[in-house]
Amino acid sequence: MTNTSNEPSNPYRLLPAIDKLLTSAQLRRLIEVEGLPRDFITTIARERLELARQNIRQGATPLTSQQLLDEIESVAKNISNGNLREVINATGVIVHTNIGRAPLSVEAAMAVSKVAVGYSNLEYELDTGERGSRMSHISDLIARLTGAEAGLAVNNNAAAVFMVLSAFARDKEALISRGQAVEIGGSFRVPDVIAQSGGRLVDVGTTNKTYLRDYENAITPNTAVILQVHSSNFKVIGFTHSAKLEELVQLANAHNLIVVEDLGSGTLLDTAQYGLSHEPTVQESISKGVHLVTFSGDKLLGGPQAGIIAGRKDLVEKLKNHTLARALRLDKMTIAALQTTFLHYLKGEAERKIPVWQMISMSQTEILQRAKNWQAILANCWEGATIVEGLSTVGGGSLPGETLPTYLLALPALQGKNAAMLTSALRQQHPAIICRVERETLLLDPRTVLPNQDEILLGSLKKKGSITS
Repeated sequence: MTNTSNEPSNPYRLLPAIDKLLTSAQLRRLIEVEGLPRDFITTIARERLELARQNIRQGATPLTSQQLLDEIESVAKNISNGNLREVINATGVIVHTNIGRAPLSVEAAMAVSKVAVGYSNLEYELDTGERGSRMSHISDLIARLTGAEAGLAVNNNAAAVFMVLSAFARDKEALISRGQAVEIGGSFRVPDVIAQSGGRLVDVGTTNKTYLRDYENAITPNTAVILQVHSSNFKVIGFTHSAKLEELVQLANAHNLIVVEDLGSGTLLDTAQYGLSHEPTVQESISKGVHLVTFSGDKLLGGPQAGIIAGRKDLVEKLKNHTLARALRLDKMTIAALQTTFLHYLKGEAERKIPVWQMISMSQTEILQRAKNWQAILANCWEGATIVEGLSTVGGGSLPGETLPTYLLALPALQGKNAAMLTSALRQQHPAIICRVERETLLLDPRTVLPNQDEILLGSLKKKGSITS
């Protein structure tokens, strides 16, 4: 039968040749003007052509030359620009795990920049001219701020717990209340960590009630550690009982055991003074005699990702000399940020300098004023913008269920643009903007938007608000 169609019978022939794509003005601009390597563009073009062929085999309509060129350009720019980029957090979640947890203070960021672009005395003693220890920059600060005899830091809190158990519970038993053998986050399960460390988990008590006698009855000659996991990201309420830390320390001392407390988010300030429930501080645990305490650097501490270990000097020294110490050690930039963050606490300026604590302590008057300013600026381009009462959360596995009263800028969906379309468009901005949505209304919380981001945020909202079709 003769093919009378104007199109060729072979759909693959509709796809342009690689040479035709590379000589197009669109791709030549990427190579000649934007400076992207020709080999890089060629590889992407070949990949997209192959994907187009696969789609045809599965029954898809062949892409036009322009569609292929647009895809190649989009992929090339996404890769060359980098996927990790700045985000404006208007969600009201202060320690937002998905978008980087705690933002650093300006001073901490500057400290990182200084050691990143040049050399530093990371492992060099300036007084003697001899090799030094990278831990020397923060160990004493950890001890001074927590009241512990010594301290060190590794790359995150999961690593800190793993290292401690590897050092003191390998081939031995670690006692833990059944209600604390939990999954903390990101599939970080306490029983799995104990198993990977070479220790043997021994559950004591029940899910809701564990008494001192449960621990005492479980002790054997092979027991080495009593592990306490603070419920920093979950709550057990109702008919409950837990053994007191002081009791566990006394029991451990009588049997030559080590009490290790994983505080999770950890805090050096009393959260109760900000209208939140009291979160046990690291200092309180140390004062009760806990032998080793671990906590995160990028949650309530408000610093970079790190796992901090504070406690008895002889135990910390053993950890510093452990095989894992090098594998889990911090890099120079994290140490610079962590040192500066600790110095904010030492100088009594954490609330003024560290963004997490600035946000937690922000007054409702200040939040309302910012929300009103936003509303006034958007009045002519976003119809129906109002201010409503709402709640902020700490987030990041800290203070579960706790909220702070706030005021939200409420932006209704626009004609021809539903909430999903608007939030998607805002996420594509540079920097991206992330907010909450309720009942087709965008909700933006001033508490978690850094003051220097207001102009960028409002500029993007004005642009989107002006597009109503």
